[in-house]
Amino acid sequence: MRSTTEEVTRPCPRCGAEIREDSRFITWCAACDWNVDPAKPEEKQGRLERARRTLARRHGERLLAEVTAGRTLSPRRDAPALLACAIALGVHGMTFALLAGGIWCVVSGWGGAGVVLGLFLLALAWSLRPRLPGLPDDAPLLHRAEAPELYALIDEVARVADTRGVDVIAVDAEVNAAVTTYGVRGRRLLVLGLPLWEVLTPQERIALLGHELGHYSNGDTRHGLIVATAYRSLTTWRYYFTPIANPSPGEMVVNLLYLVPYSLLQGVLMLLDQLTLRATQRAEYLADSVAARAGSTEAAVGLMDRLLVAESTATTLRIAANKRRAVRRGTRRAEERGDGLWEQLAAHMDAIPEYEYERQRRAGVLRGHSVDSTHPPTHLRRECLLTGVPVPAAVVADDDREHRIAAELADARSTVARKIIRDGFDD
Repeated sequence: MRSTTEEVTRPCPRCGAEIREDSRFITWCAACDWNVDPAKPEEKQGRLERARRTLARRHGERLLAEVTAGRTLSPRRDAPALLACAIALGVHGMTFALLAGGIWCVVSGWGGAGVVLGLFLLALAWSLRPRLPGLPDDAPLLHRAEAPELYALIDEVARVADTRGVDVIAVDAEVNAAVTTYGVRGRRLLVLGLPLWEVLTPQERIALLGHELGHYSNGDTRHGLIVATAYRSLTTWRYYFTPIANPSPGEMVVNLLYLVPYSLLQGVLMLLDQLTLRATQRAEYLADSVAARAGSTEAAVGLMDRLLVAESTATTLRIAANKRRAVRRGTRRAEERGDGLWEQLAAHMDAIPEYEYERQRRAGVLRGHSVDSTHPPTHLRRECLLTGVPVPAAVVADDDREHRIAAELADARSTVARKIIRDGFDD
């Protein structure tokens, strides 16, 4: 249960209403929204990112309107998704053409010039090849034999999501969680961010697992193998043709030659965004519905609230890491080993008052806040959950299981805590 600390009250400078003040949080007025969002939203650089943010908000609002009107969202392959797949296949076809051309030039010869050209085309094709994700090499990995209770919980939630569980769990220091596939065989990976996991209630953790596993069965075109790998290839192409900053006179000529291909690549990337973003937005809402079915609507809404205050999680970890790093080197104090870091974080998050959550919700409405440019704004996702009929939890937390899962995560908790303190926290 969220607790509050000692507060003082004073009148609002705008409307005179009584407002509560806590030195740890921004002071604001619920009556007139004075100071509800004093910091300007972070301005993302680049036209592509700004276009993504705009589209994310627009599609999120439209999908919410559909849900509010009583329409049921369902995963589907529509015309934009099929066109996106066609463009992606065209990108991969270009890579294959470079590969074939390079092999032909090397084999046919034409003297030394043909071999050089062929090697160049082969090197280019190699750099543009579809890259299959692998396992992270900088995060602790948990396999089924090492965490049977956690995997059993994931399998139970997976049945609610009408899918199967995961093959490997990676534990990292992000205030986030994610699922992906890796390797040629398409094995499943769950990336579990401990800073998020540690501040959730047991039911909210189940909702989080439901959301992530829901992505495996909701038809997210953007994160499918064909489109995702083509997107990486296009990004590499764009990097090659990015104009040189602060060019010399000779480099200005090069920039002029780069202008057309760079603009074309930028246009194709923006087109893929436009074609896939609605499906990605729909996938997020569908994943939220799985979160509600697995952990309950109440738990899914609580998860949204925790995401709204993710910056507070990051700030707390950053301050804690800086303080502990300041301990004299060579000592073996508990602060250096990371003992108590997660308990300190959980205590801080539990002390966040309800009016700070409300401020973040209202600020989210003003900003269109979202986890990233592929997600609908968090406040819209929360509203969508509250619009539907509340559903009970299909998977109920069990105290004994929670203790066993905590024991299975103990080594990873210590490893990640020590890493945060050693390297600092960078969200």
